[in-house]
Amino acid sequence: MNRIVLPEKVKYIIETITKAGYEAYAVGGCVRDCLLGRRPDDWDITTSASPWQVKALFRRTIDTGIKHGTVTVMLEEEGFEVTTYRIDGEYADSRHPSEVIFTPNLLEDLRRRDFTINAMAYNETGGLVDEFGGMDDIKRQMIRCVGSPKERFGEDALRMMRAVRFSAQLGYRIEEETASSIRRLAPNLKNISAERIQAELTKLVTSGHPEYLETAYETGITKIVMPEFDRCMETPQRNPHHMYSVGVHTLKALQEAAPSRVIRLAVLLHDIGKPACLTTDGDGISHFYGHPEVSEKVAGDILHRLRYDNDTIYMVKKLVKYHDCAIEPTEKGVRRAVMKMGGNVFPLLLEVKRADMLAQSLYRREEKERALETLGRLYETVLEKEQCVSLKTLAINGRDLMAEAGMAPGRELGEVLSKLLDLVVEDPGQNRREILLDRAREMAKNTESTVKGK
Repeated sequence: MNRIVLPEKVKYIIETITKAGYEAYAVGGCVRDCLLGRRPDDWDITTSASPWQVKALFRRTIDTGIKHGTVTVMLEEEGFEVTTYRIDGEYADSRHPSEVIFTPNLLEDLRRRDFTINAMAYNETGGLVDEFGGMDDIKRQMIRCVGSPKERFGEDALRMMRAVRFSAQLGYRIEEETASSIRRLAPNLKNISAERIQAELTKLVTSGHPEYLETAYETGITKIVMPEFDRCMETPQRNPHHMYSVGVHTLKALQEAAPSRVIRLAVLLHDIGKPACLTTDGDGISHFYGHPEVSEKVAGDILHRLRYDNDTIYMVKKLVKYHDCAIEPTEKGVRRAVMKMGGNVFPLLLEVKRADMLAQSLYRREEKERALETLGRLYETVLEKEQCVSLKTLAINGRDLMAEAGMAPGRELGEVLSKLLDLVVEDPGQNRREILLDRAREMAKNTESTVKGK
């Protein structure tokens, strides 16, 4: 018997429901994760009790989806979703059932779930309920639909992206009939909201196998949700620095990148504008002049289209814009780069540059690695010396200029601060209040003289 250790609060909910004469089980992803030796992010419970019967058994509940049979049971400050066994009616839009029918039968409820590994239930009395071969598929490391893939994907087209995402998270292959149905039905993803597409794409690219995005390409998923990537897969790079197409280079770079949301998205999109920039010289060598700027724009378009938040869009666009920039390998060069890009961008940029480099050919590899290592050391030195790289760390601010240098608020004040920052980035020893105030007074006098001369 596959024994699962249920958390005390989950046990309490299940026992409370069963003592009242109903059935209750932990179900879905939490059961799968336990069987895989993973710690579940959350625990879902399924029951033969109606939502109203569940509400009557617990002091605090929230009607999170009562129309579809779900209430959230609150124990202290922790919430647990409890859903009545149900059968879904017809699906007309590849997303929503026309009706939900409650059923007293656990197997009917499990039968409507997406994949066999997610269609298992467990309680301490009955043990593991695995009617559809979930454990066998875990052993075979396979993603397989429950019943007919055509029906499961017809019910919710997003399940096709979920198949690839689970494959990437677990390192599993997709069973052939399931994959074949994805290839046929991928166009239905056009009916799915951008927000739901975004959530699955993010989980896929931040998974342990982001390179499985290639499966999304091969099955026609990216053609619908991110056609720009398909063009990358179809664009060769005949250049000494590269040995893969733009798309395959991107997949290799994703494997080398830290599993941070912003870093992985930046790596995914760092060359997304290359197909539009492709030129070939007389020797047959490919060039992609201006591709960072074009990629920045295309990346922004994609991220906006998929409804990413503004902070993510800002950071990813910055990293894409600067991913190929040359940085002078000196403390001053690093200070200037940090000032230009932002202190929160620069360390992530080094990560993106590293992933990009490791996905290129071996041409000049050692030289590139040394250059990146040098930039990393210089950046650490700048931090250790607490050298000024932004207005925040400048020894004076706008209030000082108004109080001590007699400057009025406005554009001129901002320009003086910017010039003082340039001065300090050039020579960190100048970042002293007295020196900067003297410089500010000189700048103000020069501005006055210029205005009077006119």
